[in-house]
Amino acid sequence: MNKLEAFGHVAALAIRGDLVFPTSVNAALRVQLALDDPDCPMEDAIKLVLAEPQLAARTVSLSNSAMFNRTGGPDITNVRNAIMRVGYHNLYALAAAMVVRAFGSKIVDPDLRAKAEQLWQHTVHVACLARIIAREVTGVNPDTALFAAIVHEVGGFYLLSRADEFPGLLEPDPENWQTASEEIINREVLKKLGIPAEVAEAIESLRGGMLQIPPETLLDTLLLANHFAPVKSPLAAEAEEEEVPHDESVMDLFIDAERRERMLEEAQADVQAMNAALLV
Repeated sequence: MNKLEAFGHVAALAIRGDLVFPTSVNAALRVQLALDDPDCPMEDAIKLVLAEPQLAARTVSLSNSAMFNRTGGPDITNVRNAIMRVGYHNLYALAAAMVVRAFGSKIVDPDLRAKAEQLWQHTVHVACLARIIAREVTGVNPDTALFAAIVHEVGGFYLLSRADEFPGLLEPDPENWQTASEEIINREVLKKLGIPAEVAEAIESLRGGMLQIPPETLLDTLLLANHFAPVKSPLAAEAEEEEVPHDESVMDLFIDAERRERMLEEAQADVQAMNAALLV
């Protein structure tokens, strides 16, 4: 089965709703669904997190990281205080990160596992940069930016998780014939995961998207974060990797070299915190 046939087959399955998710993804999705309700009582949130030991440990770990404890306060040792420190939105993003990571957990082929790891490192760098760019440049809600960036490559993770079964998915495709199928798969995965419409729209617009002047949307935030992320997606075509969302001189009006270095330094510290939390 060649690449075009493989993409077409997986896309057809996606349209029928036949998406194969690891068991751990379904568990994290249940937590996400509940936390998506801003009126979810604290006691319910605590019970949900405690029901997933990995999420509980990671929530406490993340709450004690420099990302959420910049003043160096005392370490938190229980889920209640951890949730209060990180907030529902960031707990929701953490559950989403577990979903994204879970797609790579069952990959057998070592080359595919390496691609999945690089894709995760790209994702977490984009997520941490998006949070900072939202706060300092675009004015978008930083929690929304963090969440959107964490799931912006979820379609790619899904494809990698199916590549053991459909090796043709990784064959070279100089004509980029699979674009339509890839977009279908990505859209259906976002739908299955219950990604909010605002976030899904921004993610689907990333391919070929252009930076708005001045940058002030979620899409602008993701474009800038993707451009400045030091780890690139292993799934991007060479042309896409070289592509910039706008002329460099225009981008420098909003993020000059000094500011960029400061943002990258802060983002790197946050990347280490997220990676450490997800390895608990």
